[in-house]
Amino acid sequence: MRPICTIPFVGIIILAGLSFSIIGNKPINKELMKEPGFAIVELFTSEGCSSCPPADELAIALSKEYMGNVYFLGYHVDYWDYIGWKDKFSKAEYSTLQRQYATTFNLSSIYTPQVVVNGKSQFVGSDQNRLRKAIMDELKINRSAEIELTAKQNENDISVSYKTSASDKSILRIALVQLHAETSVKRGENNGRSLKHINVVRDIQSIAINKKGDGGTDFKIPAGLGVSDIKLIAFIQDKSDLKIVAATEASVQ
Repeated sequence: MRPICTIPFVGIIILAGLSFSIIGNKPINKELMKEPGFAIVELFTSEGCSSCPPADELAIALSKEYMGNVYFLGYHVDYWDYIGWKDKFSKAEYSTLQRQYATTFNLSSIYTPQVVVNGKSQFVGSDQNRLRKAIMDELKINRSAEIELTAKQNENDISVSYKTSASDKSILRIALVQLHAETSVKRGENNGRSLKHINVVRDIQSIAINKKGDGGTDFKIPAGLGVSDIKLIAFIQDKSDLKIVAATEASVQ
C-alpha cells in the first residue's frame, strides 16, 4: 500500500515513503466543546487511492471524539478516477479547491490523503498526532467572526439563510454534506474493500459577503437522500490567504 498518493501540477505521479498509525474510538471529551475556538477539518480523499482509507477511518474516529465545534468535510477529488475505479462522490471542483490550497501553501504537488485545518495548516490526512495537535491549537483561539445558518426543506430543494459578522473581504462557503456513506469497491487499488466515509461533500457554494452580511441560497437534495441523511456546514474564509475565521452547521428543518 502506498502511504500517500501524490500528483504534481504537471501531472507526474510521485510516491513518498511515509507511514502513520490509526486510533480506535475514544469517549467524547465534553470539555473540548467549551473551548472558545473551532476547527474546520477538510480531508481531500479518493476511493481510487489505496492510501486514503486510513485517513477516512481517522476522520470517522475523531468525529466521535470531537463534537460541536469541530467540523469534518470530505472532498473526493477526481484525478485518481482513471486508475481503475471512478469515485462516485468525486468532482473536479474539489480538485480545483485543493490546487488553490496548494498555491497558498507553496506546494509543488497535490496529493491524497491531505487534510487542511482552518485553512492554516496542511499535512497527510492519516497523521493522527499532527491532526490532533492542529485541532487542539485551533480550539484555543477565540473566534473572530460569527455565522448564523438556517436550512429549510422545500420539496426537493433546501432554502438556506445566513447572517455573519465577517467583513466583505471574506468569502462564505456552504457545503451540503452526506452524513454517512459506504462503498463496496469493485476495481482499482481498493478492489474488494468496503470503504466508509463521513460528511461527504455533495455540493458546495462560494458566496461573496455583502456589506450587510446576510443573504440566502438554495441547494438540491441529492438523489436517493432525505433530510435526515444530510446537513449544511458553513465557514468564512479570507479571500487572500484562505484562512478560516468562523464556522457553523445546520440540520435541515
